[in-house]
Amino acid sequence: MLASLRSFAPPSVRSMSSLRLTLGLTLVFGAGAQAQEVFPPAPVAPEVVARDEQGRTTVRATRLTEPIRLDGRLDEAVYESLQSITDFIQQIPDEGAPGSERTEVWVMFDENNLYVSARCFDSAPPSEWVANEMRHDVIQLRQNDSFSILLDTFHDRRNGVAFLVTPIGGYSDFAITNEGSVNTDWNVVWDMRTGRFDGGWTVEMQIPFKSLRYRPDETQVWGLQLRRIVRRRNEAAYLTPLPISAARGNSIIAGLWRVSEAASLVGIEVPPLSLNAEIKPFAIGGVRTDRNADPPTSNQTDRDFGVDFKYRITQNLTADLTLNTDFAQVEVDEQQLNLTRFSLFFPEKREFFLEGRGNFDFARGGGTRGGGGLPTLFFSRRIGLQSGQVVPIVAGGRVTGKVGPFDVALLNIQTGDEAASGAESTNFTVVRFKRDILRRSTIGGIFTNRSVSLLGEGASQLYGVDGRLAFYDDFSFAGYLAKTETPVQDGEDKSYQGRFDYTGDLYGLGLEHLVVEDRFIPEVGFVRRDNFRRTSASARFSPRPSMDLVRRFVVVGRFDRTSSADEGVLGTRQGQLLLESEFENSDQLSLFFNDNYELLTKPFTIASGVTIPVGGYNFRNFRASYRFGAQRPVSGQLSFQTGQFWNGDNTELALRSGRVEVTRQLSIEPSISFNWVDLPQGSFTSKLARSRFTYTFTPRMFLSGLVQYSSSGDTFSTNLRFRWQYSPGSEIFIVYTEDRDTNPLMPNRTTELRNRGLVVKINRLLRL
Repeated sequence: MLASLRSFAPPSVRSMSSLRLTLGLTLVFGAGAQAQEVFPPAPVAPEVVARDEQGRTTVRATRLTEPIRLDGRLDEAVYESLQSITDFIQQIPDEGAPGSERTEVWVMFDENNLYVSARCFDSAPPSEWVANEMRHDVIQLRQNDSFSILLDTFHDRRNGVAFLVTPIGGYSDFAITNEGSVNTDWNVVWDMRTGRFDGGWTVEMQIPFKSLRYRPDETQVWGLQLRRIVRRRNEAAYLTPLPISAARGNSIIAGLWRVSEAASLVGIEVPPLSLNAEIKPFAIGGVRTDRNADPPTSNQTDRDFGVDFKYRITQNLTADLTLNTDFAQVEVDEQQLNLTRFSLFFPEKREFFLEGRGNFDFARGGGTRGGGGLPTLFFSRRIGLQSGQVVPIVAGGRVTGKVGPFDVALLNIQTGDEAASGAESTNFTVVRFKRDILRRSTIGGIFTNRSVSLLGEGASQLYGVDGRLAFYDDFSFAGYLAKTETPVQDGEDKSYQGRFDYTGDLYGLGLEHLVVEDRFIPEVGFVRRDNFRRTSASARFSPRPSMDLVRRFVVVGRFDRTSSADEGVLGTRQGQLLLESEFENSDQLSLFFNDNYELLTKPFTIASGVTIPVGGYNFRNFRASYRFGAQRPVSGQLSFQTGQFWNGDNTELALRSGRVEVTRQLSIEPSISFNWVDLPQGSFTSKLARSRFTYTFTPRMFLSGLVQYSSSGDTFSTNLRFRWQYSPGSEIFIVYTEDRDTNPLMPNRTTELRNRGLVVKINRLLRL
């Protein structure tokens, strides 16, 4: 039964696991493309867990003979008769030490569901627990006390899905791809309840097998990881031992991403494959006013409907279809201040594209996606948005999952016409595939097609291949090669990258070479800078001193040199020294020393009509920041920057990622920045402020608001959203949005309306 867990490698080879490269590239195409590891045999009842001296663990799931009442109380007889899983092991702060608080876990199942229950002991009174967020999937949940499980249902040792619960019922579900790409917008139907006892808190999770994908085998072997976070101690403890380097610096949550270190879960008996389809129809109605439209509209009403459909083609391949899609319930973009000569990157927020984004990730092996960084070869905001206007999505579909040894992701979307932006009816196609090789390595390819190019008559395509080879625990090589074909193609249409990373806990090293040629134009992607060749290097030293106050010191040196890809002319040179202290209370003090050079071959307007002329510019600046731990009732990052800026000076004062816990249900999240820029061409002050407030009625019902002001755009905007998940997977949204002009030259400075709208949307999930 456990043949899939066993390896034929002799002990001498297994003890030299760091030499996994010797398996050879013949494994890429061989049936054994994935290195197997030896795990302890399944424990015999009444035992439920077995461990060996290397910390490898096998857990046996138990079939229930009586139903569980999902109430979080853990008062059924099974919790007394069935042995629990205990002995969690710290990853951070004290690698290898026992968890400071006892955790007892039970893994069970019946014909339809997987159940995971936990009793989390805590020696502190509830008033000292960190539990201040209940909203589904928000980042703050990861800064709370929590219990999490990870399931690697294909047992490929690199991908998984995870479920997190906090003591007050906050919950999250997310998918992990290739041990690093985390998609918190992956959502499925599951349920949980929490409770308390004298000395801690409890949780019961119920995860339907219908909500999971797995191999169509009679005998299932899954990967399983369990995690307990005690936030006041900044402690993360796991079922299996994890190296502290897997924390990715000092992140308390990142250890869960190391899927390859998970235990093996045996004994699961899944139901036979049957029709598994979900239909989610929606109806939407609203009223809108748009003073900038041609012609302007006032209190214009509209209504519409559509439907989303999900169908499990096989046990491990799922199709998602959408018809007449509308994203009016999505929160508006956050304003950004741009003092560079490159375009801004706004993240995707639409649920249909977010849910499967990890399947389409390309070239995630390393590198910076930012100012002049890695291109994004598939950027879903190119679909349904053009020139700042919403383009209607007529219909679309997506297929994701596994076909044999390959991970596959297919997307096809048809959009309609839109007069204001000049958008024509267009078909978008994306094909992504990956193949796991060796133990933690991957190769793959991507193809994109846009049927109507924005550059001329005809279509445009992109072709790319990528790979990541991971050796030992901390060494990796990554790279890609991509080519575009557009109506303006005349050569110089490629982009490629090679990168080496060593990410040990004490030392780190990164080397990268990236090229984006002048005519490399991914029309279903995003390139912030074109025609450049960048070579970069970074080195890190991060000791952990024996001090009560400081957990880790970090010293990082970085150097980037960017030149034009065709002529080799130096365009940008950046050097940076970072000195950082990470404190035991999770606060962080950072000091940055920057030395920059920029060559402008044509002038650009930076803000307030100030234009920087052609020329070469050397400028140095200094930035200091202090980040208060996100588990605090009042948190955020204060920063101060001063120094040269182009041929003048800039001073910045900012508060970012602020959060004030008014009550456990009400929070306010302010952010504000001031830039005082003094240049020979002119001086100006840029102000950007926003504040988000949230009142959470229950984990499935909340009211949130986002208020923003930007001096560069002379705008003041408001976005209010009420969301109620009245049934698992079924929701009601009420959204009000308003945008006003604050230009002081307007007749009424603070009340000039640009647009506003009120939308009500309701959907209903039907499972077949």
